[in-house]
Amino acid sequence: MSIYEAVFTVLKTGIKFIQYREKRASRREIYEEAIKLRRLTRHFNATLIINDHADIALAVDADGVHLGQEDLPLKEARKIMGKKIVGISTHNLEQAKEADEGGADYIGFGPVFHTTTKDAGVPVGVDKLRIIKQNVSIPVVAIGGISLENIESVVDAGADAVAMATAICRGDMAGNAERLVKFFRSKRVK
Repeated sequence: MSIYEAVFTVLKTGIKFIQYREKRASRREIYEEAIKLRRLTRHFNATLIINDHADIALAVDADGVHLGQEDLPLKEARKIMGKKIVGISTHNLEQAKEADEGGADYIGFGPVFHTTTKDAGVPVGVDKLRIIKQNVSIPVVAIGGISLENIESVVDAGADAVAMATAICRGDMAGNAERLVKFFRSKRVK
């Protein structure tokens, strides 16, 4: 299944936030795929965030960019992105506070659990997630090893959102995404 087909599949279920992360393709290929994903996410009124590349995010009129600790500094990304979304990956309290104070719109925090998607380091667990949430004023997106089996503990620890790749893409993608949407809808009602 292509990236486009996968994104189409999850958007049909009600997912409203897509982060396009591609590490192996050329920047030209990333740009071309991002253009297609921008059209698709607009059709579903969903947010599109481009990983790592502020220039590509602007070129395709994505909603924002997500940067890691080794990417463009937040201050410089904000100059480029203006009022668009800038998210930052964080792995400890110091990085989280720095991103909050520096003007990030949200932080990704983790890995909360062991993940096979990438080498993200030692899992931090939900207790550290809770501490992060108590010490920053911006939304916290929990990342790393989050599944339909452990998502409740992550939300209970205060995560505003979750980033999930393997838990959605492995197996029945549409069914997994539907279960995730159903979970969050049930949380809003309570």
